[in-house]
Amino acid sequence: MKVPFLDLKSPYIELKNDLDLAFNRVMTSGWYVLGNEVAAFENEFASYCGAEHCVGVGNGLDALHLILRAYGIGAGDEVIVPSNTYIATWLSVTHVGATPVPVEPEARTYNIDAALIERAITNKTKAIIVVHLYGQTADMDAINVIAHKNGLKVIEDCAQAHGALYKGRRAGSLGDAAAFSFYPGKNLGAVGDGGAVTTSDPEVSDRVRVLRNYGSRVKYHNDVIGFNSRLDELQAALLRVKLKKLDEWNGRRQALASLYMRTLEGVPDLILPFVAEWAEPVWHLFVVRHPRRDSLQDYLTSKGVGTLIHYPVPPHRSSAYSGQGYRERCYPIAEDLAATVLSLPMGPHLDDNCVGYVENAFSSFA
Repeated sequence: MKVPFLDLKSPYIELKNDLDLAFNRVMTSGWYVLGNEVAAFENEFASYCGAEHCVGVGNGLDALHLILRAYGIGAGDEVIVPSNTYIATWLSVTHVGATPVPVEPEARTYNIDAALIERAITNKTKAIIVVHLYGQTADMDAINVIAHKNGLKVIEDCAQAHGALYKGRRAGSLGDAAAFSFYPGKNLGAVGDGGAVTTSDPEVSDRVRVLRNYGSRVKYHNDVIGFNSRLDELQAALLRVKLKKLDEWNGRRQALASLYMRTLEGVPDLILPFVAEWAEPVWHLFVVRHPRRDSLQDYLTSKGVGTLIHYPVPPHRSSAYSGQGYRERCYPIAEDLAATVLSLPMGPHLDDNCVGYVENAFSSFA
């Protein structure tokens, strides 16, 4: 038996009729960029998230980048980011000319530690980017209090948190603005790159809408120096089909996560995910920790179990930021996580037998 880490084919098979209808609707429309499908998806996704506005863009990194530009953040400014995240979070800050200021994660949830944020704030700090890592929301009430006290914007990185709840409210409506990715492997995934910004601030929505389209409101009339970052009609039409299934598919992920928790409890040296009392995760990833992570991964591979590491190199230790003077162990929690985390197979089309097979593989690992 083989258990793939990720199954991208089964979602298409389950929704084949509706996805094929959406595909044909766009192809026969003769309109492929910024049309009715994008407008409809933006309305539907804003409503789903509990935000007033949604603007479709090219990908998740662009979503973060355009939010920062919409707030006027740039050279000389600082933005607080998690030390433990995918590098896209940091890149968005660097791309606007600002400086990413890392803050270590909370040791159990792996999300940014709200208790450490305030000491990282300077007179140059303009915003806090919060990542809801692996599909679990960060402690947003505590972070929003700190931001309000210091006059900072709170930007959610929701690339792994489509549908995740914080005290009953959905990710994408928990800060000043939020960035989503619709990369194919996401809980809500397109068949290519895609992204969106959600916000209840009409000025930010309007600025991002202009920035994504060459800085233009009217064709060939450019108000500001903008970018080409637009969600296309085909991706929007397909996402509209999948959005209707998102809660059901997240429910399947939650059931699998519960089964993993029960069956893997007590495995020697294995650290299972911790769920904070405020969170209802959507389990984009099911991430465990083990002191012999690399040996465990090799063993599971030999048994046909696909795994990945999210992420093997924290941004401050990457070559991309090697010129910034970060020393080894300057962010030890992030570095310890990078050395020990392992993501197990997860997705709405895995079944209990797959989890049982993974559990049996663990039981024979010595």
